[in-house]
Amino acid sequence: MSGVWVFKNGVVRLVENPNSESLDGSFRQGLSGKRKVLVHTPSNEIITSYAVLESKLYALGWERYYDDPDLLQFHKRSTVHLISLPKDFHKLKSIHMYDIVVKNKNLFEVRDM
Repeated sequence: MSGVWVFKNGVVRLVENPNSESLDGSFRQGLSGKRKVLVHTPSNEIITSYAVLESKLYALGWERYYDDPDLLQFHKRSTVHLISLPKDFHKLKSIHMYDIVVKNKNLFEVRDM
C-alpha cells in the first residue's frame, strides 16, 4: 500500500495514485484502466454486490447497524469497529474496501482488476 496521505475536513486518507484520484476526493480511473475489487479470500469470490458482502459479513459475526439512513453500516458486538459504506454499491471506493480488509484480517483483500 503506497501513495500520498491527505488530510481534509478532519479526516486522513490514503490517495493510492495521486494522478488518478484528485485531492478533493473525486475518483477517476487511472490511465491503465485498472480498478480495485474486494475479494473474499477463503472462497476467492469477488464481491459484486452488497447482498454478497452482507452474507459474508454476517457469517463473520457482523450485524447491520441502522443509525444512519444514508449509509450501509455494520457493527461487530465483540469490538468497537464500525464499517460505514455508501448506500450505492457503485460508489464503493478502495478506501472502503481497505476498511473491510483491516477489520477482517486474512478474510478479504483488495486486488487490481
